[in-house]
Amino acid sequence: MKTNNTTTVGSNLAFLTKNKLHARCWNATAAVAALLLPAFTQAGPPEQAPKVEPCVVTARFMLEAERQKALANYNVALAKANNEPSAEARAKAANRAAKTYKSDLANVENQFRARKQLCHALGEVRYNPTVNPANFLTPAEIAASPNPLFPLVPGTTYNYRAVKDAGTETIAFEVTHQTRVILGVTCIVVHDAVQLDGSLIEDTDDWFTQDRAGNVWYFGESTAEYEGGLIVSIHGAWEAGVANAKPGIIMFAHPTVGKTYRQELLLGEAEDVAQVLALDKNVTVPAGNYSNCLYTKDFTPLDPGVSERKYYAPGIGNVLTVNPATGDRTELISVVTE
Repeated sequence: MKTNNTTTVGSNLAFLTKNKLHARCWNATAAVAALLLPAFTQAGPPEQAPKVEPCVVTARFMLEAERQKALANYNVALAKANNEPSAEARAKAANRAAKTYKSDLANVENQFRARKQLCHALGEVRYNPTVNPANFLTPAEIAASPNPLFPLVPGTTYNYRAVKDAGTETIAFEVTHQTRVILGVTCIVVHDAVQLDGSLIEDTDDWFTQDRAGNVWYFGESTAEYEGGLIVSIHGAWEAGVANAKPGIIMFAHPTVGKTYRQELLLGEAEDVAQVLALDKNVTVPAGNYSNCLYTKDFTPLDPGVSERKYYAPGIGNVLTVNPATGDRTELISVVTE
């Protein structure tokens, strides 16, 4: 169905061009639309289609979406500023809003660059992993033959500790006997509880499974962050198959150095990625000394510049996580089995 949006677009354009930042967002959106829309409407032979990789197209759409989100937040902040009782208070609030908007736009640009770099590292066209329930093991089969670097054996709890500026965090990573069926696949529920100096600050149920080739998949999580006993955020929660969220690999059966891979994908919410750096690291933590450990870099384009280094010991799993920026270490303290 065709519609005439000339009047609406004209009025919107007139409004947006009153502000250079607004105009920049509008012009960028128009430019991206001009570039990308032919890719959806192209009816000729493949050689006539624009040579734009789908991964980069996705990154460009997310760039525009995040720009518009930043603009919406800016307008809300200006609306609130407009209701301050004095001219001085209104001016201060408007200035704060402008600074936040500028910072948000800079972060959006950084995310876009990170997504494009990730496209290059992944070498992917479209991320759409095939999920065939017949290709996955049952929980009993997984327990009988677990991936040695990420063993999912119900009744096993991994206890970790991290000493940080805010206090001491303790983490209990429990492989439960509970299951959840997602996209027809029976996943094992792993309960992950984080406490800071004895008070719960994060409570998560992760959903993992293992395919017949030995790869461990991540199908989502239900997570909540707490302050003073109250839930303050559920940011990062996702489930494969819901809102076009897609599962990823959390651990390969045979990791190879240099491999970069998605662990999850819900655009704007969950975009964790990992890269294999080494297979022969030695690690000492309170739980023991481990050799021939897998060493990975874990990161996300949602938070450019932030990453973690993780070590996985054969027969145990994750034994150490290091934040290279702060030096914080999350170390395995003990492994408890039923």
